[in-house]
Amino acid sequence: MKTFIVTGGSSGIGLQIAHQLGAEGNEVVLVGRRLERLTEAQRLLTDTGLTCRVAALDVRDADAVSRLVEELPRVDGVVNNAAGNFAAKTVDLSLNGFRAVVEISLYGTFNFSTAVARRLIAEERPGVMCNIVATYAWTGAPGVAHSAAGKAGMLAFTKSVAREWGEHGIRVNAVAPGFVPTENAEAQILSSPRAAEHMLGLIPLARFGESSEIADAVSFLMGDQSSYVTGTVLTADGGRSLGMSMHGAVRHAHQP
Repeated sequence: MKTFIVTGGSSGIGLQIAHQLGAEGNEVVLVGRRLERLTEAQRLLTDTGLTCRVAALDVRDADAVSRLVEELPRVDGVVNNAAGNFAAKTVDLSLNGFRAVVEISLYGTFNFSTAVARRLIAEERPGVMCNIVATYAWTGAPGVAHSAAGKAGMLAFTKSVAREWGEHGIRVNAVAPGFVPTENAEAQILSSPRAAEHMLGLIPLARFGESSEIADAVSFLMGDQSSYVTGTVLTADGGRSLGMSMHGAVRHAHQP
């Protein structure tokens, strides 16, 4: 049985990723800041027969991250899913707001990745990591410059350490999800009238993604079936990041 840490694992896509990895016979360690939410997530997983631990900490706290990774009986990899985000015009964004979002995504990824890599290298064992980024890390998007900066840093970090740690048998990849209507995402993005209709018009597959589809992508990259894959980003967004055609938005996948 392998042990995988999933940050931001108490809800949404992170919890679905943890469920998928657990269903495949792995032990999962859910990391988040709120113990009560982690405990509820743990109950949901263990009620289905999965093996799960929880750890309440801030991914920005490098010392707390190192202690967790050192104290676990075994570690085989990490999914860096923790993120902070909110929509804001960049000119209205405070430095503290920018810093918080970048640090959760980028610093959190650095803290967990290096802690896990140090342990794996010391134990001379292979491992695997998957970083959850976003397509606007390379396309850009209005209102999310803070998140885009953090995710772009994560993507560059992914490719850099994939080169550096490959000799130790450590694979590092990323998944870039499209819009998945989780509770938080709906509150942030679909709150305005006709927002859903507008977004669907930009997606060639003409539908939103599901948490299970993102979890499947992560599962592939964390599993042995991708044993020769490292330093790549798997985009699961229904084609949204392919951009707009010169004739305008795609309305429905079956229409000409």
